[in-house]
Amino acid sequence: MKDIFDFADELGPIKVVHVYDPKFSLKAVVAIDNVARGPSVGGVRMAPDVTAEEAFRLARAMTMKNSAANLPHGGGKSVILGDPKMELAKKEQLIRAFARAIRDLVEYIPGPDMGTDERCMAWIKDEIGRAVGLPPEIGGIPLDEIGATGLGLKASVEAALKYCHFDLKGARVALQGFGSVGKNAARFLGEKGTVLVAACDSHGTIFNPKGIDVARLIALKDSGKGVTDYPDGQKFDADAVIDVECEIWIPAARPDVIRKDNVHRLKTKLVPQGANIPFTLEAERMLHEKNVIVLPDFIANAGGVICASVEYHGGTRLQALQTIEEKIRANTEEVLASSKKNGTLPRQAAVALAEARVKKAMTYQK
Repeated sequence: MKDIFDFADELGPIKVVHVYDPKFSLKAVVAIDNVARGPSVGGVRMAPDVTAEEAFRLARAMTMKNSAANLPHGGGKSVILGDPKMELAKKEQLIRAFARAIRDLVEYIPGPDMGTDERCMAWIKDEIGRAVGLPPEIGGIPLDEIGATGLGLKASVEAALKYCHFDLKGARVALQGFGSVGKNAARFLGEKGTVLVAACDSHGTIFNPKGIDVARLIALKDSGKGVTDYPDGQKFDADAVIDVECEIWIPAARPDVIRKDNVHRLKTKLVPQGANIPFTLEAERMLHEKNVIVLPDFIANAGGVICASVEYHGGTRLQALQTIEEKIRANTEEVLASSKKNGTLPRQAAVALAEARVKKAMTYQK
């Protein structure tokens, strides 16, 4: 495994803080990458196998995401080692202990991520007075309820269609991950006429070439069951979703799910990245050579952080929805136009866009 300093460059990170509190069995890492554009905003991820490397890579993705979306924020991320499904009272103790530990890291504004939600952010806000993605009862715009990230993915797909050789109506969709992001992406795209043919979660993959009833699958997941409990379709292991032939393949789970060793299994035309860093750069390059369009994570899945920024600055739910669609459409169009003009990967075009804005902001610092 690489040392965190192997990733350091002129942009950051400015801080990587390891947190340990034996009283609550708390082990966590906070990575604050760059704050030239403003205080860093980034989620609190909870999983039993998170690492400092993952924290920094995700923090850098947030720097790129906030900059590409032209938000007045830098990038940060935190990871907590633990089972997100632990007993609620224990989880509250752990989250509150984490919040107290980061009280003085004022450059970092926590938000929800995999394994945490708006209730967790309410606990953090109660402890230290700052968090985004809060419950509506205390001034928040509920990201999951409005489907902020899923809405952004839909907008990115619509903007990318001029570069694709298929229509949205009838386009087959496969989702790798059917949590909040995946569910809402399926819902918003389904309203535009797409057909969900496959979805997976930690329990396995459900596949039906004739289409899966999205509302029914969401209801099943919301009841606490897995996608393989859906009765109408073939059931496979979770990894099998990679092999599903479709027009739109959406990764909406963990990092590095598509790599050099398995990228050849994808049979798709468009990949809007719903998860953060779900593909290795090598895998993206190989797909580009096969004329598969990969919309980079920090362009396509920025809906959540755009919503969080609108909330942080006192905006409304309607403003958040409008801003998500406008910013993600515009950024997707700009990145794909640049990619086509210069013959580069979409990610290279996106990084150039985001880095230029960050470096310009850094010129105003001492």
